[in-house]
Amino acid sequence: MKGFGENPPLPFLEQPPSFRLVDGRRPAPPMEFVFVAPREALFAACTPQGFQAFRSAEEGAEFIARLHLHGFFVERERAERTPAWKQVIPYCVVTSGERILLMKRRSKGGEARLHDKLSIGVGGHINPGDREAGSDLVLAAARREIAEEIEVRGEYELRLLGYLNDDSNPVGAVHVGLVFAAITTGLVHIREEDVLEGLLVELEELRASRSRGANLETWSSILIAHFDELGLVRQPATTRSAP
Repeated sequence: MKGFGENPPLPFLEQPPSFRLVDGRRPAPPMEFVFVAPREALFAACTPQGFQAFRSAEEGAEFIARLHLHGFFVERERAERTPAWKQVIPYCVVTSGERILLMKRRSKGGEARLHDKLSIGVGGHINPGDREAGSDLVLAAARREIAEEIEVRGEYELRLLGYLNDDSNPVGAVHVGLVFAAITTGLVHIREEDVLEGLLVELEELRASRSRGANLETWSSILIAHFDELGLVRQPATTRSAP
């Protein structure tokens, strides 16, 4: 998928602080900044819940354009307590032929609330450094997350599918997931097996796990229910080379 043209530099709500001395002795850790967009800019008329598929490439491009126009970087701690802003999370479902990558976060990796959760989404926050990787901030962040978490042998295609919104819990209320498919026919490996485990599974196995009440992330559980309409495991991979 191509980018959506050149975009102006994205603003910070406040400039990132430099290191400073604490008690005159050691530098404080840098503050984390994440990319957010105002809720009202994304959902003008109403706030859809669950997964919303883009009906055309143009609709997806228009949503991305709104992110670039209205989005900005802000301290993560502040974003976590401001439901008026949505932290934008690229959420990439990796498929290889007829199988989908299913992962589980070990206790050594990531946020504690995600430990032992099953997930079909490779993703995370968009950071200021993603601006330097190209004109399309969102695609740059999606590719970075894939490169950090997994190794894809051969080529893969990133395909924009839609977005996820779930305001039923405090975490979902301050996040929105931009859903991509990373489609490949090659092998897929987890990079850091001490913090993440994963395997490629058939769609029916995913559905059965969901039906049994497996410990799935909410977003992953929502997406599994939409695989038929997306048709991901039936589509060939094409054009994107692995980084």
